[in-house]
Amino acid sequence: MRKFTAISILLLTVLFMSCDETKKVIDVAGNVQLTGSYDVVSLKGEKLGKTPHPTFTLSAINNSLRGTTGCNSVFGSYSIDLYAINFTDIAVSEKMCAETDVMKTERNFLDALNNSGSFTIENNTLTLFSKTDRSVLLTAKKEGNN
Repeated sequence: MRKFTAISILLLTVLFMSCDETKKVIDVAGNVQLTGSYDVVSLKGEKLGKTPHPTFTLSAINNSLRGTTGCNSVFGSYSIDLYAINFTDIAVSEKMCAETDVMKTERNFLDALNNSGSFTIENNTLTLFSKTDRSVLLTAKKEGNN
């Protein structure tokens, strides 16, 4: 009976460790896949007009976010867990832009980052979904890929 218990515990330990390692591999692959520069094409399901679009770069090396809101500079960090994404330590310069459309776009962009819960990346398009209701918050095209 002791042998059976010991073998069961050993098997369960190996099983849980391999699941953890698999998750780490998936997270690293997702991080590498996200690395790149993006041009935001829609916010809250609405295509952006002619106002300057937010752009940002994600880097897997240090899980950083850097970019522009169309008016101000933005930077911060992100983490992923399978298909969940979380942006943290978001900071923005405090320049006031004259056009109200630019400021509205900036607010919607920052709200999208702060409320993101999950993501997909297909055909070089990153989509961020709300953590509360899975609605589309942002879509962005990855630059340099056709």
